[in-house]
Amino acid sequence: MEKQPVIEVEGVTISRSGERVIEDASFKIIRGDFVGVVGPNGGGKTTLLKAVLGLLPRDSGMIKLLGTPVEQFRDWRRIAYVGQDSINFDQSFPLSVRELVSLGRINGENIGHRLVTEDWRHVDEMLEFMGIADLSEKRIGQLSGGQKQRVFVAKAMVRYPDVLFLDEPVAGVDPETQERFYMKLSNLNAQKGTTIINVSHDLSSVFCRMNRVICVNRKINVADIGDEAGFTTALKKAYGDHFHFVFHEHMCEGLFEDDRPD
Repeated sequence: MEKQPVIEVEGVTISRSGERVIEDASFKIIRGDFVGVVGPNGGGKTTLLKAVLGLLPRDSGMIKLLGTPVEQFRDWRRIAYVGQDSINFDQSFPLSVRELVSLGRINGENIGHRLVTEDWRHVDEMLEFMGIADLSEKRIGQLSGGQKQRVFVAKAMVRYPDVLFLDEPVAGVDPETQERFYMKLSNLNAQKGTTIINVSHDLSSVFCRMNRVICVNRKINVADIGDEAGFTTALKKAYGDHFHFVFHEHMCEGLFEDDRPD
């Protein structure tokens, strides 16, 4: 049986400020994929992501989310998005980690009402899953960058969406913390079955943890990570023929291990 696509993009062209940013993009993302979106700065990665989410207009082409044209899509509880600036906020804001994550349980049906016991059970379960239960009563401004990123992913995931979009979630975070963060994403993908689309500059984490790559530099090229020739070709089309990625045997250690404290 053919696996169900959760995202379908066909012939999409996008212009911004009169310049073409994405040209004739076509690809599918299948349920359960863990996809890395890579490419040089200014190549259009964030533009593509926002267009798929219906946040930016396009010149032409078709985009479907979970089988529905994005213009008609309304079931947004099944989609979660963590943007580049998620952790940039007033550090003195008096909100605990548990309270912030609980905001993810609010929707059009319960807005203005108190959360019920079941909501708080899901909040605590997600805090535990993301390895931040011990931080639940801390103020968000007291956390490190890596801890904040996990908090915002927990907030996005606490309603159990089908698809999680992340736009450079660990930019500026040290490599060790990045690895622990990507370990948690791997757990979400493997254990919860969440489809993840992650914009990243870290090609090693993409190669190590993800199963597909979308290379963006105005043109779009897609490859399976296991297809070494296809992966290399897609990277060269995005970064140029001079680009050389060294493949080597590398097991991602600790796929399902607990994080060490930040």
